[in-house]
Amino acid sequence: MSKPYIHAQSCARKWGGVPEDYLEIHQHLDSSKGAIADNRHRALTHNSWYIAPGGPLELIFGVNITNSDGKLVSVRDIGERHILEDFRMRYIPSASDWLQLIEPQPWMNNGLSGSPESHKKVEEKNLENTSRMVTID
Repeated sequence: MSKPYIHAQSCARKWGGVPEDYLEIHQHLDSSKGAIADNRHRALTHNSWYIAPGGPLELIFGVNITNSDGKLVSVRDIGERHILEDFRMRYIPSASDWLQLIEPQPWMNNGLSGSPESHKKVEEKNLENTSRMVTID
């Protein structure tokens, strides 16, 4: 699966209602595509911690939604289905499954050394602006 609306259609078939009942949740789960356009975006929202009881998904959308048929549907079930569909109904990765693959960098150690790539661009821009400044005596 790849598009939020396709996930929403799947939920409507499973729990009733219309795709629009589920669309906002699926858009949210895939919103991390705005940060990185390949499947690494899933590390942020496609994990068991994110959809756990009391996890971010429930904190944002509540424990349940009521679809347009009046049926109460678990937000966690919606999240589980979305992730399972994206992984061919095989598994829901844990947050550590994703995070253990990140090689720690010096800047991650409380900012003691170096800086992330996004900040390096800001630093370069600041240096450019500083070098263009004219001092008046």
